[in-house]
Amino acid sequence: MLILTRKLGENIRIGDKIKVTILDIKGGQVKLGIDAPPHVAVHREEIYERIREENRRASGGGQPSGRNGAVPVRTRIPRQNGKRGRKARRTQV
Repeated sequence: MLILTRKLGENIRIGDKIKVTILDIKGGQVKLGIDAPPHVAVHREEIYERIREENRRASGGGQPSGRNGAVPVRTRIPRQNGKRGRKARRTQV
């Protein structure tokens, strides 16, 4: 694992096409802006795990059918604790 230190407003580059910007720091939370091509799936860890589990169940318990072990992306996040899931939003920077 690569560990980096960044200040508010600074960036991290992943390859040529992905940029992560530190947008805000409040208490124990850091707000990140992620600029990535549309074909790159970006999820919070807990959402990624839910997607993987749903895909596993839907396929009968086998491995996801995406290329190179990629996880197919759902367009809606299922309800949790009675709350409707939020879609990730992409903005132009």
